[in-house]
Amino acid sequence: MRVVLDANALMMPFEYKINLDLELLRLLGKYEAYVPSCVLGELERVARRRWEAKAALQLADKYRRVEVESLGDRGVIEAAKKLKAAVVTNDRVLINKLIKEGIAVIFMKQNHLVMVDDIT
Repeated sequence: MRVVLDANALMMPFEYKINLDLELLRLLGKYEAYVPSCVLGELERVARRRWEAKAALQLADKYRRVEVESLGDRGVIEAAKKLKAAVVTNDRVLINKLIKEGIAVIFMKQNHLVMVDDIT
């Protein structure tokens, strides 16, 4: 399975002390993780103010990169559609957009990743 990681997904290990790779492996088994180009740009801007974003940029280097034309949430959605992938995020607004687009969502709940079809 393919997954797209947004900016806050890449910061989860540093903010919440979870091992992102182990959690994805536990949840999905074999997977391929991708980071959209727009997420790298966002992390670079935030890294000036937050150490977690700087660490997340280093973590992002281990994953595949996917070029997108859009910025922000639109870029993450573009990447997910392009790759036919689920998205890992804790961003409530993005989660709602993804559900409306019919894209699978993986988010953190009680220090574990879970996949949902619908969040109410």
